[in-house]
Amino acid sequence: MKEKMNILKEKLSIFKSLLESCALCPRECRVNRLNHRTGFCKAKILPAVYSYAPHHGEEPPISGTRGSGTIFFSHCNMACEYCQNYKFSQQSNEREIAINDLSNIMINLQNIGCHNINLVSPTHYAAQIAEALMHAFEKGLSIPIVYNTGGYDSIDVIKLLDGIIDIYMPDMRYSDDNMAKKYSSAINYVRHNRASVIEMQKQVGDLKMDESGIAKKGLLIRCLILPNNISGTDKTLDFIANKISKNAYISLMSQYYPAYKAHAIKDINRRIAPAEYKKAVDKLHELGLDNGWVQEAPFDFDIRFAGHNIKPKN
Repeated sequence: MKEKMNILKEKLSIFKSLLESCALCPRECRVNRLNHRTGFCKAKILPAVYSYAPHHGEEPPISGTRGSGTIFFSHCNMACEYCQNYKFSQQSNEREIAINDLSNIMINLQNIGCHNINLVSPTHYAAQIAEALMHAFEKGLSIPIVYNTGGYDSIDVIKLLDGIIDIYMPDMRYSDDNMAKKYSSAINYVRHNRASVIEMQKQVGDLKMDESGIAKKGLLIRCLILPNNISGTDKTLDFIANKISKNAYISLMSQYYPAYKAHAIKDINRRIAPAEYKKAVDKLHELGLDNGWVQEAPFDFDIRFAGHNIKPKN
């Protein structure tokens, strides 16, 4: 961890400068968060943590047998109309904590046996997380760090995280900017998302697991299928196959349900149909994307990863 600590020490001043005129995400609100100003995401200077605990519902290499050390951050730099976590991502429900307390949370999760530290919705707190990680490494943090992001990231910030993050777990939510703007208020999502994922792949490569099947390093891409082809998953899969890696690990997610404001929006006021999911699975096979996780129809939409590997490993 000494190498990571040295990297962080060199970069903390750059992260801090991004908070002085906030440019941690593509919105570039340019507010001075060091003076407690807030932008689109409403995040302040101290990290707001909604909850932390071992999580057993992530993809199998992330949750493993002892759980993923998940830290859910309040606020979000996206504003999804269908957000399942809206109570703490979009509504005022926060508990700000000191940077040192965040580092202690990481150590505690390691001490109870979690396989990794899973940073959920970290984008708007990337600078604070970097400082907390430096302290945590000083205290003996040694398990992999997972950057679990909605995918609306700044490539400049992702580049700053090079050598610090072990596992990137981004969403690739949309392949059409109009859909991203309409349903998540995310301007130019596709360009920023794809550039960031390319950089993530460059840094960590394809997902690598130990002899027990626990992820140690690499990229794991999540594709949430939305009703009526709003996500444009087929085009996203084309991009992954042609620009990322044929060996990319993909989690093809079927668990969408109409939460938050979605009940009032016709096109997203339903779960996806089995035929919609099958179309995405067929596209995976057509492209030869054989690593990752799918569910087999009939499937239980409420059980996130009750399915099977796309290509079972011997």
